[in-house]
Amino acid sequence: MQPLTPIEPEALAARRTVVYEQPLNERMRTFLRLEFLYQQALYHNDTPAPWSSRAAVASLLEILAITARGDSRSDVLKDLERQMALLKDFQARPGVDTGRLRAVLGRLTQRRDELQAASSSALARLRDNEFMAAIKHRSAIPGGTCEFDLPDYFHWLNLPAETRQADFNAWLAVLRPLCESVSDLLWVTRENARPRREVAQGGVYQIVFERETPIQLLRITLSGDGDLFPEISGSHHRCSIRFMSWVDADNRPLQAPVDVPFVLTCCT
Repeated sequence: MQPLTPIEPEALAARRTVVYEQPLNERMRTFLRLEFLYQQALYHNDTPAPWSSRAAVASLLEILAITARGDSRSDVLKDLERQMALLKDFQARPGVDTGRLRAVLGRLTQRRDELQAASSSALARLRDNEFMAAIKHRSAIPGGTCEFDLPDYFHWLNLPAETRQADFNAWLAVLRPLCESVSDLLWVTRENARPRREVAQGGVYQIVFERETPIQLLRITLSGDGDLFPEISGSHHRCSIRFMSWVDADNRPLQAPVDVPFVLTCCT
């Protein structure tokens, strides 16, 4: 692989870009899904329409489903401790912005303390809530949450927006320490990496990772004005990127036959 050339952040900000991300381990996949669902829930809860409340509740139920598998809380706490230890190692290095470093460390410490203080029984009560459980059960059926299936849900959706938002915020508060911690961990992971210019010869690019420095997340930045997008496959050992050319929604994308410049970011 050719030596990578740094790209200045100002150059990235000067043009419209789109970032594609590929997780390279199961923990990072879980974190990205939680971040996506949490952002989606917050977005829809800010909109007063009943249809938006439906979408917010659907996102909340998916977050609950993810947290029911494995021990997400323990994984997040371990990663918070890992990132805090790495950041503390930077304190003695010359040229470090100590003020900013202390601010980030303080934020991660706060997230850790909030997550440790969060009650696991509150999460269990939310999962066992009969109202939420009924919506979850009927959601597995196409159209299963319409008014004749769940009249109580339909009634709630027709309550004033302020009432619905207050109820939803109370439910989301149980998950907030976990979701906010995940968001901050992903922010630190992305910020710690350096973006580099690369070129995919003939629309294909291969990456072999160093075993001594495991990569957790791959980020591909492309111009937002083009019609290309990456298809990424592989593992934490190696990855293959194929740049595809969008045709339209009724036709299969084609691999780009040209050299494709892009920005590569490997996050550890």
